[in-house]
Amino acid sequence: MLTRFSVPPLYRMTRSLAAVAMGRAAPDLVITGARVLSTYTEKIHRDREIWIKGGRIAVVQPAGAFRRSKLGSARVYDARGGILAPGLVDPHVHIESSMMTAGAFAEAALLNGTTTVFCDSHEIGNVSDVAGIEWMLEDARRAPLSIYLTVPSTVPATNARLETAGGDLTPAKIGRLFDRWPEAAALGEKMDYIPVAMGDARSHAILAEALRRGRPVCGHIYGREFVAAGAASGVSDTHEAIDRDIANDFLENGIWVFLRGGNPQTPWHSLPQAIKAVTELGANPKRVCVCTDDRDADDLFLFGMDWVVRQAVAAGLKTTTAWSMGSLHGATRYGRDGEFGGLGPSRRADIVLLNDALEVQNTWYGGELVVERRRITPVLERALERRYRYPRAAYATMKLPRRVTLVPPLPKKKVVANVIRFGPPGIVTFREKVPLPLAESWADHLQQANLCFLSVVERHGHNGGVGRGLLQGFGLKRGAVASSVGHDAHNVVIAGTSEEEMQLALATVKAMRGGVCVVRGRRVLAKVALPIAGLLSDRRAPVVARETTRLKRAWAQVGCEVPYMGFNLLPLSVIPEFRLTDKGLVDVGAMKIVALFEAPSRQ
Repeated sequence: MLTRFSVPPLYRMTRSLAAVAMGRAAPDLVITGARVLSTYTEKIHRDREIWIKGGRIAVVQPAGAFRRSKLGSARVYDARGGILAPGLVDPHVHIESSMMTAGAFAEAALLNGTTTVFCDSHEIGNVSDVAGIEWMLEDARRAPLSIYLTVPSTVPATNARLETAGGDLTPAKIGRLFDRWPEAAALGEKMDYIPVAMGDARSHAILAEALRRGRPVCGHIYGREFVAAGAASGVSDTHEAIDRDIANDFLENGIWVFLRGGNPQTPWHSLPQAIKAVTELGANPKRVCVCTDDRDADDLFLFGMDWVVRQAVAAGLKTTTAWSMGSLHGATRYGRDGEFGGLGPSRRADIVLLNDALEVQNTWYGGELVVERRRITPVLERALERRYRYPRAAYATMKLPRRVTLVPPLPKKKVVANVIRFGPPGIVTFREKVPLPLAESWADHLQQANLCFLSVVERHGHNGGVGRGLLQGFGLKRGAVASSVGHDAHNVVIAGTSEEEMQLALATVKAMRGGVCVVRGRRVLAKVALPIAGLLSDRRAPVVARETTRLKRAWAQVGCEVPYMGFNLLPLSVIPEFRLTDKGLVDVGAMKIVALFEAPSRQ
């Protein structure tokens, strides 16, 4: 089976690799006739060839050296003048955001030249606790991709007073994950950055589990006032640099910066602003990487790591620097640069062939050609057909209450509503106080104030709670949308303009055992079934991508102006400023529940 364990550990290979490097033995594979991009010196060398033995690089030679050596037979691949570069290393990604299993995710990643990822599986951890994370790890072990875990650090993201989650990763559980799984490379993003800064005991006990084992700690920090406290607490990277100045603050405080690039129509494209710490303020990029963070199945094909690297070039970086930020820098951040990230002897033969526009043509994974001329090869096809099968328990996580009311009661007197308002680019939300005069129906309020209903329904079978609110700036004109991917507790989040349509959307999600849907009237316009933990499809990547494309079209058809991945963040009560969970409206700064309606002030 094609996995990262197919390549023997280096200690088993040193004599063979040395023999090939010295010209005493023949390699298994020679990729010749290429330019070679060195991430070590940030140069592109002409007329080179790479000799590979046992899935590892033995030596980089002048082109034609093997033909002249008369060492014997080996497979020879002519790169025809293309650029050979190390496979890309994504230092921060959430596989669950692709709505695919790790095995399915590998297909799109390899097509985009990504051969290694460091993933934070806090989504499935929030649903199914340690069991969910271990399902994902078993899936990752069988996937044709090098997948490392950054152990989820904030499950649940807030305390039980503010939301209901399915998982509870205590410090002891996190410690056992580190000790049991060698893939556990770091502590995942510490999302509760305010409690960390304020010295919360549980937050720091979790940090201690990583620090005492010498594991890096990944961060999640909004606000320049929290940077030093995060660094003082052991946080040493972040992907949340949204502009030039905070990116520079992170670097000055010894924190690695992962520049997040994504579909420019979504909130996941902060790279153009944050990279100015390098291009305008002159920061050295040696501790700067690029990453994807979140990608749905559709965007994963269109906006992969290779696209993010090209965005860095478009922003003013040298080609070699940008590719190094997408490969060697990520490997170095996790102390894995002796294994991948460069085309040096002893490194895994994770290699991509690029054209002059830095577009991936071929991908070799551990010396096996898995993508050729932008198409997957039979080798990869066979590996993808042998994907991990999740257990029954993974398909039985949607435990919704039988009957719920989704729309708040119509006020019987003048009130002021505490409304959630989207702010650009769609991640941060604001608290808007909207006066509501007396009205005979909700329709009058919705139309006059550009509002729709918002509900979050507890789905882990704990209490059947429902949070009800109002949303401004979403754009939904008629219909309803629903998703079981409501970060981070992953309760069901529903927006709509009527109780009937919202109930249909909820029923559709329940029938799929989890998923995302768009309805209008009595009709389901589009849906993506996510029966594994209410988060993942069990189908191949191209199938999920096509379903996602149809969902996006329907999403726009009913008027939604914020992408559904931004919609999924509405219950995420660790991002400023105002959120809705199954427990109600949350003032994030104060970490408290507030009422939907309040009396008008007397002035």
